Parts: sequence; C-alpha cells; structure tokens
Amino acid sequence: MRIKLLIATAEVDYAEHLSNILSEKYADIFTVSVCSSAERLKDLLAANSYDAALIEQSFETATDLKSIRMPLELIDESGTFSDSNLKKVRKYQRVSAIAGTVMECFADVGKQLPSFHASKARITVSWAPSGGVGKTTVALAYAAQKVLSGKQTTYLNLEDFSSTSTYFQEGGKSISKAFEKLESNLQMFLRGIRRQDGGSGISYFCGPDNYDDMNILSSENIETLINACAVETDELVVDLSSRCDKRVQSIFELADTVLLVCDPSASSQVRLRQFMEQHNVFGSIEEKTVLINNKGAKTPDTGISRKVHLPIVQSADPISVYKTLSSGNFDW
Repeated sequence: MRIKLLIATAEVDYAEHLSNILSEKYADIFTVSVCSSAERLKDLLAANSYDAALIEQSFETATDLKSIRMPLELIDESGTFSDSNLKKVRKYQRVSAIAGTVMECFADVGKQLPSFHASKARITVSWAPSGGVGKTTVALAYAAQKVLSGKQTTYLNLEDFSSTSTYFQEGGKSISKAFEKLESNLQMFLRGIRRQDGGSGISYFCGPDNYDDMNILSSENIETLINACAVETDELVVDLSSRCDKRVQSIFELADTVLLVCDPSASSQVRLRQFMEQHNVFGSIEEKTVLINNKGAKTPDTGISRKVHLPIVQSADPISVYKTLSSGNFDW
C-alpha cells in the first residue's frame, strides 16, 4: 500500500519542493498531491479522500477535513499555530524528518491497513556463547560489506545493553517507541524512525531508552519486531547478547544464517566447544551456522564446514575496526 498524502500550503515553491523529494525518495510509501489555495482544497476534499494531509493553519480553518484520515498542521518557523488538537509538523526541516513523522503518526490510524509489500530480507544473526569476542564488530563488518555489494542493509541491536551509540549517531526516536506500537502498523512506524549512517550506508535504529525496555519483551514480541524490521530492506543483521534463552532460540529459528563468533581466548574456545557438544540448540542451527574466527583465532576442527577467518585489527576506534574488517572475505 501507499499513503495518499496531500500537501496544502500557499507557498507553492515549498509545496513543489517537498512533493518532488517525497515522490522521488519515498515513491514506495507516498502518493503525493499538492494544493495551493483554500478554494482548491474544498474542491479536492469534496471529490477525493486522503490518508494523510499536511495543512497550513489558514487552510485548516477554511474547509471540512472529514475526508482526511489523518490531518496534520503544517507550521512555519515562527511556531505560531492554531489551538486545534492536530499534531504539528514544522516546515523547512529535513524532508526525511517530515516523512518519518507522517509514517510514525499513521502507524496508529493505519494499523488495519496492509503492509507496503511482502518482500522480506535475509536475516543474519551474530551470536557467541561468550562475551567480548567481537559479535558487534562482526555484525557491522558483515552489514557494511552487504551495503558495498549494493544491498539495502538494516542493523538491529538486541543486546542486553545496546552498543548502538558507540557506532552510530543517536538523537532520533528510540526503538523503545516501537515497543508501544506492537499492536499497530509496526512496519510503517519502524520505517519512520529508521536512520541511515552517512559513513557506512547501514540503516539502524537508535538504542532503547533503558535496559528494561528491551528485556521485558517476550519471544512473541521479539518475533513481531524482527519480522517488521525484515520488510523494506534486503538484509537484516541482528546483534544478540551471549545468553541462549528462549528469546534467543526463537531468533535462531527466524534466521537464515547464524554467525557463530569466537576469538583466540581460552574462555571463548572452551565455551564454544561446550555449546557445540552440550547444548541441543546447536543441532537445530548447525546447517545454517557459519563459524567466524575473529581476531586471528584458529579454532580446531569443529565439524562446521562454513568458516570465515578475520585478522586482528590494531585500532582503538571501534568504527575503524569494523570498516577495516568489512573489506575482508565473508563468502563461505
């Protein structure tokens, strides 16, 4: 589905600019119409219905808005606006921010509407039975390489304590907001809050507001979240904590590939062996597992046929590390 969006403002140049960018960059999301007079707006609304509309104050009071499913008030830089209960959207900000706001708002009113389309990403999970082995570095290096190969790639951090802010700029809407939309059109809401890193091209979500937000989610909630993230992208890379509870096991079931990460340390090698020999979960994911020997690790024969060997990268900058590793060989 696409959102039928009406832009109603007397500023013709601004309306055309906004319409052109939305039509070019969000063609799969919006069908855009423009109106530059109150009289024309009356005629349009008498003959058509719209899913959403960005309407400046003078137009808002001049006509009946009943044929608009979700009217939004477009305000200028002075911040002056009417006393109506309509949500306010500021002009002249980044078009991506305006588009995100429309999608966020529409996620509730459009929760009964179908999703944009049924395409689904390949899901790759980065996991290890021990911490500190470089799961996140591996996940991001893999994601960055997929971007370089032309794939639209989204990174989803589901660690107990998110490290997203270490690698990407925060400041956008927290993914915690999505947890409040599990019963709404979650796919649309996630599209609205998803950001893209300018350096790597990886799409991502800002970290949760606090620890409990992520950890109170049930296995069913996590499955809903991942399935919604896996639409509108080619590759979804999921970064997990080192536990192996029911939630993690349910994510393994959704995954197409599991990157099982280890490093040269004795603790990593021992826990890897324990997981493979003593945990029945490994048997269920063995066929889709790729062993990632990180930091120059040389793991003895494990029986896993698909392996990747990543070198030690001498840098204190974690961003530099994953970008260096992204030029390595992730073909298996």
